[in-house]
Formats: sequence, C-alpha cells, structure tokens
Amino acid sequence: MPQRLPVLVCLLSLVVTTAMADEPTSFTNPVYSENMPDPGVLLHEGTYYAFGTTGDERMPDGRIFRVLTSTNLIDWKEQGGALAPPIADTKKQYWAPEAAYDNGTFYLYYSVGTLDDLRFEIRVATSESPAGPYRDNGVALKEGANAPFFIDGHPFLDDDGQWYFFYAKDFLDTDGGARAGTGIVVDRLLDMTRLAGEPKTVVRPRYDWTLFEADRVMPMLGGKKFDWHTIEAPWVVEHDGKYYCFYSGSNFGTINYGVDYVVADSVTGDYHDQGQYARVLRGVPNLVRGPGHHSIVRTPDGSTDVAVYHAWDAKMTRREMCIDPLVWTRFGPRCVGPSVSPVDLAR
Repeated sequence: MPQRLPVLVCLLSLVVTTAMADEPTSFTNPVYSENMPDPGVLLHEGTYYAFGTTGDERMPDGRIFRVLTSTNLIDWKEQGGALAPPIADTKKQYWAPEAAYDNGTFYLYYSVGTLDDLRFEIRVATSESPAGPYRDNGVALKEGANAPFFIDGHPFLDDDGQWYFFYAKDFLDTDGGARAGTGIVVDRLLDMTRLAGEPKTVVRPRYDWTLFEADRVMPMLGGKKFDWHTIEAPWVVEHDGKYYCFYSGSNFGTINYGVDYVVADSVTGDYHDQGQYARVLRGVPNLVRGPGHHSIVRTPDGSTDVAVYHAWDAKMTRREMCIDPLVWTRFGPRCVGPSVSPVDLAR
C-alpha cells in the first residue's frame, strides 16, 4: 500500500490542476446582468460571496439583499436573499450590504432608512453561514456626532488584528475648502458591533466632479438648499505599507460618477492625495454610465486585484455587476476599465 501513495498524490494533483485549468479567466461585462447595485464582496474559503442592494424590494424568498456566489469572479450563481427585513415598515430602504468574518461568525453591515427625510442608520446582522440567512442584532451602530445620514459601512481588519470601520456621513461646513455634502469617516471597532466613538475624517469633497446636485433641498435640515457634493462607498486596501481608501464620488445616476482614492501611512490617517477627477474608474460617454460603489478582491490564484462594481444598463433600468483588473502604477492605482469588450484576468 505505501508504494501506491506517490501515484495517488500525482492523481490528486492532476485533478486539482485540471479543475483550476478549467476555470474561465476571460469575461465580458456585465458578469451579472440583473440588478445588483453596490456589490459588497467577501472571499471565504475559496468562494466569493457578493451582496447587493435591494432598496424597498424583496427577493422571492421574502428576504432583502441579493446574494451571489462564485469561485472565479466570472460565473455567478444566485443564492436568494441574505436577511429577513428587521423592520415592518415597507417604506424603509435597505442599502449597501457588506459582510465580514471574525472568530466563527459572519457579520453583515447595512444601511436602512427612508427617502422622505433622508435619515439612515447602519445596522449589523449575524450568521453562521456566509450566504446567510442573517439575523439583525437589534441595535444600530452609534457614532460620535450622531449623524442623521449614516451609510455605506466598510469593516477593515488591520495587520495587528484590530478592526476598523469606515462609513459615509454628512458635513455642512465648508472649512478649509471642503464642500457641503457626504464624506468618509473612520472609527475603531471595540468589537464587531460597537464603535469606539472616536470618528476621524478620512476624506471630504473638495472638487467640482463630486457634485451630486446643485441647490439640493435637504428635508432633515428644514428644507435648506446646498450645492451638495458626495463622496461615499469606502473600500480600504493596504498596499506596499500604505493604506488606500477608495471611494465613489458624484451623482450615481450621471456620467460623472466614478472611483478615486486617498492614501495614508496608517489606517486612521491622515489621508491625502485626493483626485481632482475620478482617477481609478469613471464613465465612458455612450458606453458606460455610473460605474462605482465597488469592492476590491484578489483573483483565485492571488495574482491580481479586481474591482467588482456596478454600472447602469443601456436603458438605465438596473445597475449590473461588472469586474475589471486593478493595476498599481507609479501614478497610483488604476482600473483597467470600465471594459465593454472581452478581458482576460490571466494576463
């Protein structure tokens, strides 16, 4: 029997190698052509789990947040909804789900609120399985300034094992050249459901390209009008000893919407090098509209960073899920896209 062991090992190696060789590496966007806004992607034990915004709609199983799975980032399978709506009010909007794994438990962070007064909070749900179903823990995350608009939570695990939480909130002042609007903040997590209450500003809008709407009426501020700018959807990557906080900016329904970044030497900043335009990913007239609100993950072989993002279909009836390689250049990170023709991730 022992003399057969090398043969068995060779056969197993051949099976694994053949399976990996059979995985497709070429794709054409969109990789998922149904509605999949704000794709938050978690890689766990060789499977990618993508969670998408469902707004005030429900999946056929009655849950919220569409769940897709893939082993190669190209072929995606539907898994139903992630979370039973924790609030009976059917007017509630559910946005921007993103999952994290810690110590045997999966955590789903998401935003919930109403459009009539633009008041949103971030809540947390847990599950023993990455695809769910998740159960809301009944408590909203709190932050130091008690922001009425509190969205797009992004958990980040640093090298020392400490979790941090990036999120978007509103600012009204224009100190130091900042624009009134939505910006990004970071806080330390005491545990996976509690913030330290020490929020620090990461990035705020400063340039024209991030304009969401001129003379925007803000109902939660008594109907006051602002030239409102938006920076949202943080996603953090550590690369060559520096921390890159990627974000989406501008109005998600326009050609101006896209992805930029700021960079720092530590996870809490100070962050700098904000772009005067969307340097990483931006729309292409008559081809791609509104690419953004992305995740960044590695290919299965670990060789390439990939942005997973949404972009509008031609009729602007849904936001489809797309992917493109992310390249680290001497000028900073740049996305190879948004692509509309075949791309090979293996190149």
